[in-house]
Amino acid sequence: MTALTLTNVCKSFGPVEVLKDINLTVEDGEFVVFVGPSGCGKSTLLRVIAGLEDATSGTVNIGGDVVNTVPPAKRGIAMVFQSYALYPHLSVRDNMALGLKQEKQPKSVIEERVSKAVQMLDLGAYVDRRPSDLSGGQRQRVAIGRAIVREPKLFLFDEPLSNLDAALRMNTRIEIAELHRTLSASMIYVTHDQTEAMTLADKIVVLRDGHVEQVGSPMELYNNPANRFVAGFLGSPAMNFLKKAPLDMPQNGTLGIRPEHLRLVQGGRIKGRVTHVERLGGDTNLLVATDQQEAMTVRLFGQDATAVGEEIELDFDNTSAFAFDAQDQRVSP
Repeated sequence: MTALTLTNVCKSFGPVEVLKDINLTVEDGEFVVFVGPSGCGKSTLLRVIAGLEDATSGTVNIGGDVVNTVPPAKRGIAMVFQSYALYPHLSVRDNMALGLKQEKQPKSVIEERVSKAVQMLDLGAYVDRRPSDLSGGQRQRVAIGRAIVREPKLFLFDEPLSNLDAALRMNTRIEIAELHRTLSASMIYVTHDQTEAMTLADKIVVLRDGHVEQVGSPMELYNNPANRFVAGFLGSPAMNFLKKAPLDMPQNGTLGIRPEHLRLVQGGRIKGRVTHVERLGGDTNLLVATDQQEAMTVRLFGQDATAVGEEIELDFDNTSAFAFDAQDQRVSP
């Protein structure tokens, strides 16, 4: 069964069109990530799916049912916000159980579901504590547990890790991935962080200015971006773009080369001077000003002795390069 189908979904706030003709399918058990820059419409789209905003036009179908006029509580969804939204006066156990109590579920069902979620999220030592006694990562796990006990058709995550520090983000990201594998549940996850998108998603939806730019698996989008925006958004360090390229290019076109595809060689087609060096231990990033006055980043695996101010020569395999036309659409190099 298809978990979610969006058909020609549009959303406007007065004269401002925020979502523009969105068509998307989420399969049962699929982990889909909405990614894009701030203001692209990804959180608004999630809120339309949840029923927190009404679609101006188009159809929202969850689990085979059109839900445009169905209130959020009846849509069979559970949402996890970046702000946790826990009740400060309730214990962990009671926060997780509250939604089920409001649904008037039997006490035995509530106890069974809460116990299962507590065990799954390793919260056994904290069930009698209040949110103020928990770390940020623990609070987010309680919020996720509150969603799990609902046994929803669809989990919705709205930038759930943005309030956590780097180490906690990585740990919680792993926990969410393990949770998805354990539950085999349908999940939609909103983030502006392309690393989260690449590491979590079965399918990525790249949004810009209310449009879907491209949909595909992480590696499909990384290896075969449809346009310059997608190519530049996915990948860290970001793709290099050259207007003065050492290849035959479309008129007013752009050449894209990922930093890891560049190599230091004698007689390379690109010449430049190193302006900055980032020594990361396992990798070394060189920031380079080319002799055509264009900026590039070179990712070298391992440690490298190249110093700031050195004149260097770079080259690349033509098959690893990306060519974009004057409208920034992908063409063959």
